[in-house]
Amino acid sequence: MRNDFRKNEFHLDGIDTQLIKLLFDNARTPVSELARTVGMTAPSVNERLKRLEENGVIAGYRVDINPVALGYNLMAIVRMRQFPGKMQELEAQIQAIPEIVECDKVTGDDCYIARLYLKDIGELDPILDSISEARRYQYRHRQIYTRKTSTAGVN
Repeated sequence: MRNDFRKNEFHLDGIDTQLIKLLFDNARTPVSELARTVGMTAPSVNERLKRLEENGVIAGYRVDINPVALGYNLMAIVRMRQFPGKMQELEAQIQAIPEIVECDKVTGDDCYIARLYLKDIGELDPILDSISEARRYQYRHRQIYTRKTSTAGVN
């Protein structure tokens, strides 16, 4: 996997950092524009980007989808703890539920924190009930997301 942690730390210089910031703001920025902004030639910027990709610094280029524009007006955050010996079954079921767009395995009281996009609140309980009926997790705590207060950036 390209973005695995590596034993040898990759060192960024100022231009690498500037390129990452520019791509973070707009991953579709043409290489020619990146080159003009950092004061380099396009082939040199291409080589830097290739090196950043090969070293796992740039893991991919993504599209930022607005779920509200697709009719998903609610986001729920659900915390779960699986029954003993049910981790693989729960993970398989989580992956099969299209409304779950992110799920992290965590330490502490909960084992998983999942993020779901929903068209309305009535969709949440049937999804959670389908998991709990299979006796794959012990309890659920859910929070309804109201708005984003910050977005992680590159400093």
